[in-house]
Amino acid sequence: MKRWLMILLLALAGVGWHGLHAGEARPRAENELTEKRLVAISSELRCLVCQNESLAGSNAELAVDLRREIRTLINDGKSDTEIMEFMVSRYGDFVRYRPPLKGTTLLLWFGPGLLFVAGLLALVLYLRRRDRAIKDAPLTADEQRRAEALLQDQDSRQGQP
Repeated sequence: MKRWLMILLLALAGVGWHGLHAGEARPRAENELTEKRLVAISSELRCLVCQNESLAGSNAELAVDLRREIRTLINDGKSDTEIMEFMVSRYGDFVRYRPPLKGTTLLLWFGPGLLFVAGLLALVLYLRRRDRAIKDAPLTADEQRRAEALLQDQDSRQGQP
């Protein structure tokens, strides 16, 4: 039994050792310049599935298809600008990580800042109203007596061990 276990462990170790000597990964494109252009262009584009990841870093099926489309356009002799225009015409300005500043993208550029300022303004207004409500509504005589009783009771407790 021990012999079979030892043989099995050695066989598994041999399989693992073989994986350590794997060769270097070959580039996906046959032309290294094409691959560099593909990476440069796809890193400027947003994955439409992941939305928070570049097309170059995404493994989604659509991202793989779009990278293949970009590679085809590069091999067809299209310039980087033409490829970007093709992608924007097909998917809109949202596909770009840095969309151009124009009327339809103003909300993308300034929306987060406007939301932050609106939230800060709402917080300041709320705090001011709360302070006014506290100052404008003094304690009634009954509430004043109860507060003094609570304070005296707490003072007497602190004096005792």
